[in-house]
Order: sequence, then structure tokens, then C-alpha cells
Amino acid sequence: MSVRKVLAAVVLAVVAATGLSACSSASDPNVLKVGTEGTYAPFSYQENGELTGYDVEVARAVGEKLGKRVEFVQTPWDSIFAGLESKRFDLVANQVTINPERTAKYSLSQPYTTSEGVIVTRADNTDITGLASLAGKTAAETATSNWNQVAKDAGAKVEAVEGFVQAVQLLKAGRVDATINDTLAVGEYTKKNGSADIKVAAKTGEVSKQAFAARKDDAALVADVDRALAELAADGTLARLSDKYFGTDVSK
Repeated sequence: MSVRKVLAAVVLAVVAATGLSACSSASDPNVLKVGTEGTYAPFSYQENGELTGYDVEVARAVGEKLGKRVEFVQTPWDSIFAGLESKRFDLVANQVTINPERTAKYSLSQPYTTSEGVIVTRADNTDITGLASLAGKTAAETATSNWNQVAKDAGAKVEAVEGFVQAVQLLKAGRVDATINDTLAVGEYTKKNGSADIKVAAKTGEVSKQAFAARKDDAALVADVDRALAELAADGTLARLSDKYFGTDVSK
């Protein structure tokens, strides 16, 4: 028998003895793997070398309710759904806006954040006063974000970026005319970095709701997450975390 055949026989023997599938990793049922950016304050970001943020804390609280240890997998936004589909993690916690396309493709939880979109421009810009005036302008957006589609629907040309911070950098440098994002993220940025160079030029007029996302065939997990979110709302945890990060309850 060749060395290769001997090794194959050993592998099969181990598989048979342990009950493991040769093509699966047998994930720990006590661990909930969660995909998140880690660069999107105040929802998911690094502070003193530790991952934190509103979405991160809500995900951890959900894990506690489910009796699972939460492990975060930091992933750029534009590849986060590919990571979910390839089973790198079980859940996305990164302000996933509920929309018809995502509802059709993924299992989405009940919302845990409600907010609205705003258009950000340079402070000296007087041309952009609403969505209608974005036609023909250039907006910096992440390629797969809800705000990317809002900008395109308004007639803007989109410059793809990795995240909101990069969008603001391009805006300040004069390389784009605007960026659309969540009012909570914009408020956090201006609180930390000031607003001398940029301003909120207008609201998009859309109220958005954000949820956790799982694979379409993982509806049972989402049902458990929904029950956990209901308990976190009832015991005041969501309101407390909202107040911690935003000074108001954004969970309703």
C-alpha cells in the first residue's frame, strides 16, 4: 500500500472514530460567530485595542440570552455578505438596513435600530440641498450599502469607498461632492472630529430599520435572535445601550 493510501486510511479511521464529516469543520454549537466591520463607529469599532460599539454590545447581549459565546469576525462591509454566505460566520451585526432585496435573500431579525439618512457635503457647498440636487454629482459610498443605492437612485455617480471615514476624507479633499449615511454615524463622526469642514446638507426623507442578518436557511437562528431581542427590549437592555451610545433610545 502506498504512503498516500495509508494516510487516507488513517484519516478515514479518525473520521469514523470521532463521527466527524471529512468535509465539515463541526462548529461548536455553543459559539455564535458574528461578522462585523470593526471600523464603523459608534456601531462597531476599536477602542483601546478592543472591539466595541452598539452593534457589538447588542450582539453580545443576544449571545448571553442564547447561552452562546460570541466570537466576532472582522470583515470589510463590501465582503460581509459573501462571508455570511460562505459560512465564515452565522450572523451579521453591522447596521444591516432592512430592504426588499435583503429580505428576499437573507433571514433578517426584528430591527434593533431605527434611524434616518442624511446627505453630508463640504461646509461651503451650497449646491446640494436634497436628494434631487445630487443628480450629476459624485457621492462616495460603500459599494454594497443601502446608501449606495439611494445615491444612484438620486442620479449621483458613485465613487466606491471602504467605509464612512474614507468617504469623508474624499469629501474634504474635494474629490467627491457628497456622501450619504446614517445620521447616527454622522453624528458620532462630527462629535469626535468636529464639523468645521463638513455639514449635514439635507435629510434623505427615509426612515430605515436595521437588523441582524443570517443565511436564508437559518431561520431557526433568527427566531432565537428575535426572542432574545424581545427579552432585551423588555428588560431595558436595548434602551440602556442606546442611551450609552446615542443619548436617546434608537431601538424602537
